[in-house]
Amino acid sequence: MKKLRLFTPGPVMVPEDVMLEMAQPMLHHRTEWYRGVQKEVTELLRYVFQTKSLVLIFTGSGTSAMEGAIVGCLPAGHKALVINNGKFGERWVKVCAAFGIDHTPVKLEWGQGAKPDTVKKAMDADPKIDTVIMVHSETSASAVSDVEGIAKVTRERNALLLVDGITAVGAIPFKMDDWGVDVCVTGSQKALMLPPGLGFAAINDRAWQRIDSGKTHCFYNDVKAYRKSADNNETPYTPAVTLIRGALVSLRKIKTRGLENVWAETKLLGTATRAAVKALGLKLFAADPVDSVTGFWLPQGMDEGALRKTLREKHGMQIAGAQDQIKGKVCRITHMGYVDQYDTLGCIAALEMTLAAMGHKVTLGSAVTAALQVMAEHNPK
Repeated sequence: MKKLRLFTPGPVMVPEDVMLEMAQPMLHHRTEWYRGVQKEVTELLRYVFQTKSLVLIFTGSGTSAMEGAIVGCLPAGHKALVINNGKFGERWVKVCAAFGIDHTPVKLEWGQGAKPDTVKKAMDADPKIDTVIMVHSETSASAVSDVEGIAKVTRERNALLLVDGITAVGAIPFKMDDWGVDVCVTGSQKALMLPPGLGFAAINDRAWQRIDSGKTHCFYNDVKAYRKSADNNETPYTPAVTLIRGALVSLRKIKTRGLENVWAETKLLGTATRAAVKALGLKLFAADPVDSVTGFWLPQGMDEGALRKTLREKHGMQIAGAQDQIKGKVCRITHMGYVDQYDTLGCIAALEMTLAAMGHKVTLGSAVTAALQVMAEHNPK
C-alpha cells in the first residue's frame, strides 16, 4: 500500500496530533470551554499574522473571509484597485463585480508579482482609488508580490491595503503591523496545517473606521457581526468546532517552532526545489517565484495528467496541475505546512524517475543532488 503524500498547494498534509485532536468527542460551542479555545486561537493567530489587531474566524474557506473584508471595506463611494496576476486576483475582481463595487483591475502576466511602481502609477492616474486589493502569494502562478513596498505606497496616499495572504501567512515573511497592511486574510488548509473549512481575517483600526462608515451588503460574511461576537470569544453562527480544536494544536506548534524558523524552512524547500527543477532541464514558470509553491513547465508534448497519475499511484506523491491558459502545461509542488526536507527530497526523486520513464532525458540523481546541495548549505534550525 502506497503512503500518499500531499504536495498540492492546499489542502496540505495535516500533523497526526492535530488529526487526533479533531477526533475527540464533539462539544458544544456556546460554553466557557469553547470560548476559552477561541480566545487562545485568536491570540495565536495574532502572532502568525504579526499583528495586535482583531482576528476574525469564519467557518468557510479563505474566500469567505476575503469576501467579507472586501465588501465591508468598500461601501458606496469608495473605489478599489485590484491586482489581477492569477486565478485568485481574478476572483477578487469578480467579487467586486458581484457586489457592484467600483473597481479598476490591473492585469499582469501570470508569474509576475505586483510591484510598488505599478500600484503608484495606477493610483496617480485615478485619484478616486482609496483601496488596493492584492494577493501576496499568487498560488495559481507561483508568484510573489511586494506587499511591504506596496503598503508604503498605500499609506502615503491614506488608502487601505487588503491582502490575500492565503498561501503566504505562516509560510513566508509577513508582518502586518510593521508593514502597514490594513486587512489580511488566510485559510486553514494552507500553511496552518489544517483541513479546509476555516477562514481568518485580521483587520486593523483604520479598516474598521471604513467598515463602520457604511452599510455592509452581505449577511453570513458580515465582518461587523463577527466582530460583535468576537467580543465574547464566539462567532455569530455555528463554528466548525472540530477544526478550531485542531487549530489550537497546529498554531501552538507554529508558535513553539517560531515563525522565523518556519519562514526559513519554507524558503529552503522552495530554493532546493527550484534548483532541482533546473537540474532536470525544466523551466520555472514564475518570473517572480514565491517560496510557498514551485511551478514549472513540463517538457513540450508531455501528458501532464499521466505524469501526475504516475506520481500519485506508483510513488505516492500527489502534486498539482495548473489552471486556465497553463492547464496541462505546468505542475506545482507545495512547500507549505506539514512537509519537511525529506518529504521534499522524496518528491524530487519520484519526479526524476517519472520523467525518465516518460522519455525525458534525465541523469538520475541530478535533481536530488542539486536539492541536497542547497539543503546542506542553508540548513535551518
